[in-house]
Amino acid sequence: MRTLITGGGGFIGSHLCERFLAEGHSVICVDNFITGTLSNLDGFRNDPRFSFVGHDISHPLQIRGPIDNVLHFASPASPVDYLNYPIQTLKVGSLGTHNTLGLAKAKGARYLVASTSEVYGDPEVHPQREDYWGHVNPVGVRGVYDEAKRFSEAMVMAYYRTHNVNTHIVRIFNTYGERMRLDDGRVLPNFMGQALRGDPLTIYGDGSQTRSFCYVSDLVEGIFRLLFTDHHDPVNLGNPEEVTILEFAQEIRAMSGSASTIAYKPLPADDPKIRKPDISKARQLLGWEPKVNRHEGLARTLRYFQEKVASEQTRKIAKGA
Repeated sequence: MRTLITGGGGFIGSHLCERFLAEGHSVICVDNFITGTLSNLDGFRNDPRFSFVGHDISHPLQIRGPIDNVLHFASPASPVDYLNYPIQTLKVGSLGTHNTLGLAKAKGARYLVASTSEVYGDPEVHPQREDYWGHVNPVGVRGVYDEAKRFSEAMVMAYYRTHNVNTHIVRIFNTYGERMRLDDGRVLPNFMGQALRGDPLTIYGDGSQTRSFCYVSDLVEGIFRLLFTDHHDPVNLGNPEEVTILEFAQEIRAMSGSASTIAYKPLPADDPKIRKPDISKARQLLGWEPKVNRHEGLARTLRYFQEKVASEQTRKIAKGA
């Protein structure tokens, strides 16, 4: 099979490229590196079945030859990124989704879009089920991401209903693992970077808000299974093991052996107070549930960030010399 992945230079996208190559596919990675990095492709970019196209998918893309699968994962995904690139975030969720759906339609390809738990906003239903419509502030600072994803879901369903494109929607909950950026702005790289540098761990609010963290290999497995089903409605993928942000900070601090203190700052506007997926549908439809427990996944990720921080410190020393 020949599979095209937009955002393939990003955190999750690069793991998808690797997985599809491992499954014997030829992979076309499309990225403009607004938030992704070329180094994420180092492990496989010399594979003859891998090709890279530097392109902003908010503009139409022409690809020669057949394509069997189109996965649309291009988008800034952390608050730091989509607040820095609000218009680009809206465009890649709208125009980018339109362009990739058009490509899938023209090629007769399967299609899967990366949606997000953020479509549920600051939820009033817990845990979050796929039939919950969400509680989103469309004009708040986070609205550029939330509404881009909600719009993308609506367009995907329109292409399924109108053009019979074989579409799929995955709603991704907090995911972590190797290839996250230290400056990503999300809670895990923030905590690990701060702990490894000996800086205070920054908690926004009182730390009682909850998240549920899924290791990236588990997410990729769920995505791969979903793509090859005949199910077209959204499916949650995430780890239902819920933890408070304060507990999470203490866990990372202990694991890293850091003496960092904890610093409290005001909670950002519209920050969700709870987040936990109901994965009943994924269990029933895909036979899927997370396999990597949080301690194991965090240990793997910590080793990755230890290397990143060590390289960062070496560069600073060399620059100072």
